[in-house]
Amino acid sequence: MNRLLLTLIILMMISGTACTQAQSTDNNGPKAKVLTGLDVIERDGFSILEGKRVGVVTNATGVNSVLRSIVDIFYEAENFELVALYGPEHGVRGDYPAGEYVQFYTDERTGLPVYSLYGTTRKPTPDMLEGVDVLVFDIQDIGTRSYTYISTMGLVMEAAGENGVEVVVLDRPNPLGGNKIEGNLAEDGYISFVSQFHIPYVHGLTVAELAQMLNAEGMLTGGVTCDLTVVPMENWTRDMTFEDTGLIWVPTSPHIPHRDSPIYYVVSGILGELQVISEGVGYTTPFQVFGAEWIDSDEVAARMNALELPGVIFRPVTWRPFYGRDQGKNLHGVQIHISDYEELNLMSLQFWFMQINNELYPDKNPLKMATAARLRMFDRVAGSGEVRRLFLERMRYEDVEAYLNKDIDSFRELSRKYYLYN
Repeated sequence: MNRLLLTLIILMMISGTACTQAQSTDNNGPKAKVLTGLDVIERDGFSILEGKRVGVVTNATGVNSVLRSIVDIFYEAENFELVALYGPEHGVRGDYPAGEYVQFYTDERTGLPVYSLYGTTRKPTPDMLEGVDVLVFDIQDIGTRSYTYISTMGLVMEAAGENGVEVVVLDRPNPLGGNKIEGNLAEDGYISFVSQFHIPYVHGLTVAELAQMLNAEGMLTGGVTCDLTVVPMENWTRDMTFEDTGLIWVPTSPHIPHRDSPIYYVVSGILGELQVISEGVGYTTPFQVFGAEWIDSDEVAARMNALELPGVIFRPVTWRPFYGRDQGKNLHGVQIHISDYEELNLMSLQFWFMQINNELYPDKNPLKMATAARLRMFDRVAGSGEVRRLFLERMRYEDVEAYLNKDIDSFRELSRKYYLYN
C-alpha cells in the first residue's frame, strides 16, 4: 500500500514538471535569452576596442545581463583605455530628473570626466573628443522618434564624423518590437531634438539598425558620415517586445519605469505635450490614462469602448496626482488596457480620446486650451503642423488617419535594407 502511494506521488510530480515545462515553451521550443551588444562585446573580450582610447555615451540603462554598468566594465578592462564619459538626458548613471540640464562633472566611482550632452551642449565639441579614438554608444531606447536618446546618438555620430573619431553602437532591443511602424515622417521645419530625423514616430528599428540607416542614407546633418561599427544582439527577433527577451528592464527615465511603459508612451505622449489633459505623469500610471477634472469617467469609458477599437479596453478611473501640474486634483477618465498589441494602432488612441472628449465637452478642447508654447511642442513631437491642422477642423480621427499613415509603406521598404534580424 505504501509503495503504491509512493509510486502515485512520483508519477504526479513527474506529470506536474512536464506541465510546467510545456507552459514555458511555444510551438518552436523555449525562447533563448537575448544577449545585448554589451553582453556580446564583453563575451568576446572587447577585441574591436583593442589598444584604443575609448569614450562611452551611456546612462543608467547601459548594463549587462547581470546589471553591471558599462562604465565599470570598461573601466576594469585591460586591453583598452576608457578615457571619457558622455551623458545624455538624465546623466551617465541616471542621477538627473527629466528635462533638467546636466553640466560637466566627474564620475565619483572612476574619476573620469563626464561631458554633458543634455545642457548647453548636445553635440560633442572637438575639445570633448580630444584624445578619444572611438566613441561607444550603449543606451536602451524605446523605439519612438520623440525620445531624445536617438537624437543624442545622431549628434554623436555627426561629431565623430567631423572629428575623425570612430563610432561603435552596441545594440539593444526595440521594446516595441521590430514590426510596428506608425506615424508620418518628421518634416522640414519641424526637425528638433524631439524629432531629429525624417523617420516615423514609431520606426520599428533597433538603435544599431537606425544608426546604419542614418549613416548610409545621408540623414545626418549636412550628409555627414562616420566610421561606424555595430555590435548586434544575439537571439533577438523582430516579433519580440521587451517582455519576450528575458532581459531585466532598467527604467530608461523616471516616467518609463516598466517594460511596457514604452508602449503606453506612444499611446498618450503626443497628447501629453499639450499639458491640458493628463496622461498619468505625476501618478503611478504614467502614459496609461487619459483624464481631467471635468470628465465623467463612466460615460467616457462607455463611449470609448463603444468605438470597438481592436486590441484595447477602457476602464473608468479616478486618481489624484502626487506631483506635477495636476498635483492634488481629482482627475477622472479612463485607464487603457491593451488586449492585443499586434492589432492595436497605438498612436490613434490619443486622437480617439480627443474626439470623444470634444463630442461630450466641446468647450474643453485641449488644442484650444493649450498655450502657444505647448502647441509648438505638440507639432514638433508630431513632426508636422499638418497633424494638428487636419485634426482641429472637426476633431475627428478619420480626418488625420490617412496623413499619419501615408509614409509607413515607403519607410518600411527603405528601413528593411538595414535590418540586422529576422
